Amino acid sequence: MDNRRDPPGGKELGDFLRARRAALDPRRVGLPDDGRPRRVPGLRREELAQLAHVSIDYVVRLEQGRTRRVSRPVLDALADALELAPDERAYLFTVADTTQAAPARQPAGQQVDPRLRQLLDGMRDIPAMVLDRRMDVLAWNRGAAALLTDFAALPASERNLIRLTFLDDAYRSLYADWPRAARECVAVLRMEAGRNPGDPALTALVGELTVRDADFRAWWASHQVRGPRQLTKTYRHPVIGSVTLDVQQFRVGTQPDQQLVAYTAPPDSPSQESLRFLLQWSAHATAQPDGHATERSRGR
Repeated sequence: MDNRRDPPGGKELGDFLRARRAALDPRRVGLPDDGRPRRVPGLRREELAQLAHVSIDYVVRLEQGRTRRVSRPVLDALADALELAPDERAYLFTVADTTQAAPARQPAGQQVDPRLRQLLDGMRDIPAMVLDRRMDVLAWNRGAAALLTDFAALPASERNLIRLTFLDDAYRSLYADWPRAARECVAVLRMEAGRNPGDPALTALVGELTVRDADFRAWWASHQVRGPRQLTKTYRHPVIGSVTLDVQQFRVGTQPDQQLVAYTAPPDSPSQESLRFLLQWSAHATAQPDGHATERSRGR
């Protein structure tokens, strides 16, 4: 194999393997204490090679980004040796795949289908919005603005949930458990970066957050990843106080890069009553227009 050039994504694969190797306690996988001092936490390279039944040189080349050409059986062996969770295993296969076509870049100024906007407007009892894969907020209804923030008052470049989570003090204070929510954001973004390494806007977002927030910088370096799953979040809202909501996520069939996100509460729960009050309050609030992030208003 010609190693004169680093293959695309090789650094991502190597960084991920190193991070997961460092996070695994040798005792957890049954390795005996050989008495040698460990310069770094976690597994040594030779221990990972032993557990995955590959050569140490091969592990070195993978971690140094000198190859991504890994067969499925070897990837499975590495994932098993590192005890990867399902999301982590999926991410490993994503960043190691050299046969996939280059991902299409997301077009600037994504459009939200008018029928989807109509659906948002009709969801008067449910806060909801449309996100792209970077978690840019493309469109929202009155309930989402009342629950989270007045997206219409933000510049287009700042309508991103991950950016708001780290850089907007008011948005950050909404979370009852901000560290947990923020870590989840980083894990989602890391998964998306692995799937779309050529997205310049995503790269710019990661770069900005890495420079401006120490927590993001540390958590990004940990290479934790997470895919879509059922979420429950507790917010400390300035109008209704503490409210616990289920976050429902639905892919938009006609736009694979978009998802509809809705916030609901269990029937007859205190949170449902609080949410109902908030929506009634917002309906009578002064000059609170429904938010439609059109291409013109987004400035793209």
